[in-house]
Amino acid sequence: MSARSVLSMAHTKGLDLASVPGVEATPFIKWAGGKTQLLSQLAPSVRKAFRTYYEPFVGSGAMFFWLSRVQGQFPSVLLDLNPELMNCYQVVRDSVQALIPALYRHQEEHSKRYYYQVRDVDPQSLGPVERAARFIYLNKTCYNGLYRVNSQGKFNVPMGSYKKPTVLETKVLLAASRALQGADLREGDFSDILDEVTDDDFIYLDPPYYPISRTSSFTGYVLSRKGRPEFGAGEHQRLAQFLKALDKKGCKVLVSNSACGFVAKLYEGFRIEQVQARRNINSDGSKRGAITELVIRNY
Repeated sequence: MSARSVLSMAHTKGLDLASVPGVEATPFIKWAGGKTQLLSQLAPSVRKAFRTYYEPFVGSGAMFFWLSRVQGQFPSVLLDLNPELMNCYQVVRDSVQALIPALYRHQEEHSKRYYYQVRDVDPQSLGPVERAARFIYLNKTCYNGLYRVNSQGKFNVPMGSYKKPTVLETKVLLAASRALQGADLREGDFSDILDEVTDDDFIYLDPPYYPISRTSSFTGYVLSRKGRPEFGAGEHQRLAQFLKALDKKGCKVLVSNSACGFVAKLYEGFRIEQVQARRNINSDGSKRGAITELVIRNY
């Protein structure tokens, strides 16, 4: 699509999101641990009948977008503690026409110098659209699409080695915006939904995985409640207690996590199955490749 057609489309008032031909909703960002390549294995375990779909730890939203392709629109609540991620979702849903030209400018300006200039910008100094454009630009051009912050909460991932990264994917954004219409998008902790869910709801949780080695932990995507960028053993224990509370309420719950004794012990009494996933993000290159993951559910 040419620059002229991109800008023309973005500035057309009342753009009909339903008119994006032949494009189904898919994730518009990369995300460490995203479930796109595991959907075929997860599909048999996914509930297809529910009142409202909840997805804390939404990440790239691979499960949500897959369900939207299978079932069309449905009541949904998507949330994450990462404020940059949730602002981005809200902008894609509500202001995609303004986002497209902002991303086009980033794509045209991309260089090593430009990347680090954009990375150094305080996102709080930007409006919602420019903030979302910065988030997507960094996501598409940083190393492996990783989102990581330091102890001050500043994004610190180096630039990737892509020769010509695609920052603007207009049709993907439009299809995602269409799928997100009506979705309730929130910045928040997974436990925030406990008081509102009912026995007719389906909750999918894909938390930062419990590390199975010292080099496999990539949990620094947002500052924890203690001010540290981690989701450690204590948080996994809190998550397991949350799952038990959901189970008591009669909710249908599906959880993904790493295959290790610590996780299996946390979810004793639930149905636990193994799936094979391929992971390409590890600081030790020899440990990238196929690994076993757990799928935990109460139905």
